[in-house]
Parts: sequence; structure tokens; C-alpha cells
Amino acid sequence: DVRSGAHELSTGDTQVCLKSFDVASRAVGGVLNAVDGVMSGKLNRAFCAVRPPGHHARPAQGMGFCLFNNVAIGARYAQRKHGAGKVLIVDWDVHHGNGTQDIFNEDGSVLFFSTHQSPWYPYTGHAEEVGQGKGKGCIINQPLPAGSGMKEIGAAFLDRLIPAAQKFKPDLVMISAGFDSRVGDPLGQFQLTDPDFAVLTQWLMQFASETCGGRLVSVLEGGYNVGGLAAGVCAHVRALLGD
Repeated sequence: DVRSGAHELSTGDTQVCLKSFDVASRAVGGVLNAVDGVMSGKLNRAFCAVRPPGHHARPAQGMGFCLFNNVAIGARYAQRKHGAGKVLIVDWDVHHGNGTQDIFNEDGSVLFFSTHQSPWYPYTGHAEEVGQGKGKGCIINQPLPAGSGMKEIGAAFLDRLIPAAQKFKPDLVMISAGFDSRVGDPLGQFQLTDPDFAVLTQWLMQFASETCGGRLVSVLEGGYNVGGLAAGVCAHVRALLGD
């Protein structure tokens, strides 16, 4: 029983307690509800303010404060429940989404794009990691040095992400929206500002509008400066609302 044995399931930096399974399950459920709303046409876009985050969670192991990989589960759910053939996942967290990459590394139906600080935890996401088998070419990593900001990340979006995504033609866009890439976060050294998050959001909204009927689901990932997290999320959500 997961609940009675929770104290035995710690995975290094990811501690669990008796309530962890229920809380993490509710986070996943929130993402599935958002996917239902967007794929059914009831919603144009959705933002999932969930905890714990998920992009480090691997197929059989939690790590990096993550228990279940919320965005990966949401992508697969969109495919199986709603017939989405292809899903684009864009991860702008300061840390590489190693769990998401592991899950879809040999898949081919999910295009995973990540900008992240390197070298930095979890010390994966090298440029030469491009997927294997059916998934070869469907993993795009853009490792960047500490101090990188909109100049570098924006260029990666425009020069690498958008052309690849246009060729891929997804049926749904999902964002692993980590705000530890914001200036001042204690667990990263990226320099994105609130207006930068708004612009990145607008670019992805425009792409989704042109490619997949505007269908977009954003899922909260990291962010460890509470005030900065709130401000970044606010800028992101305002952009999603069209403000």
C-alpha cells in the first residue's frame, strides 16, 4: 500500500509523506481536466497551477521534487482519450525536463523542446540528446550557460523550436512552465523577466492558433522565489487570457 509505505519511497531529494500520493494524484487530475476542456473545445487554453511539479519524474521513479510527470501524463491522455496524434511539449524551466525526455525518448509522437541552464541539475539535456529509434529528432535540447536571458532563450524559440514544430504539426501544445528561469530565483541563474514570459507565451499561442486550433495547456513546474513565482505566473496567465 503506497500510503502505509510512503516513508520508504523517498528518492533522494524527493521526500514523500502519507498524503503525497493523494496530492500528486490531484495534480495529475487537474491536468487531465484541462486537457479534456481544451480538446473538447470547451476551453481555448488552460493553465494548471499544480503542485508537486512533474517534469523530473521518470517512468518508474520520482526525483527533483516531482512524483508523477504531470505534463507527460497529460500528453498521453490527450492521445488516448481525445485522439491527438501528435503533441508538442515546450519546457522553459531552468532545469532540464529529464523525466519528460526519458518518457518520450523513443516515441516519435511527442516533440519535446527544452531550454535549460547547463551545467546544472539534473546534468542531462545535452544538445546531442535527440531521441532514439522512432523518437530520433523529436527531442530538441538547448542547453544555455548561467546568466542567459531572453536574447538566448528567445533565439532558441525562434530559430530552433518554431521551425521544428511547424514541420511536426502537433494537435496540441503543452508547456512545462517553470518560473525558476526567472531572474532572482535561488535555484537557477537565468535572467528571464515577467514581460519575457508574456512574449514566450504569446509566441506559443500564435503557433497553436496557426497549427492546432489554438489548443494549448500549460502546466506549472518549478519556481522557488515565492514573489517571483507569483509575478511570473501572473504575466503568463495574463498573456494566456489575451491581456
